[in-house]
Amino acid sequence: MAPTFDLIGLVVTDMAASLSFYRRLGLDIPPSADTEPHVEVTLPGGLRLAWDTTETIRSFDPSWSPASGGPRVSLAFRCDGPEEVDRLYAELVEAGYEGHLPPWDAFWGQRYAVVHDPDGNGVDLFAALPTT
Repeated sequence: MAPTFDLIGLVVTDMAASLSFYRRLGLDIPPSADTEPHVEVTLPGGLRLAWDTTETIRSFDPSWSPASGGPRVSLAFRCDGPEEVDRLYAELVEAGYEGHLPPWDAFWGQRYAVVHDPDGNGVDLFAALPTT
């Protein structure tokens, strides 16, 4: 039997801040999770997304340290349309999150933008551009 891709894990310095960001992207995460050391949600299609505090990771890997030189992972969220990319990007930046690349029409046929989550991971927002 071959392994099955099942979970994406993020290491966070502030669980509540990270979960607040991902709630703004529509993930259903209960408020009680803000104080937990490990949180998981099941996404549509069955893939899971998990968050662990740095303390949790160091509890079983004491020599762990965060990657340097920039984020090593990005997550991409499909939006209903180009207007939603623009709206969501503006909403996140207005809420104080770091906008990395403002919305643009990408040559591959999508409206695209990148914002950073509280730990500096790139979060891509995209939607298909209308075909003419």
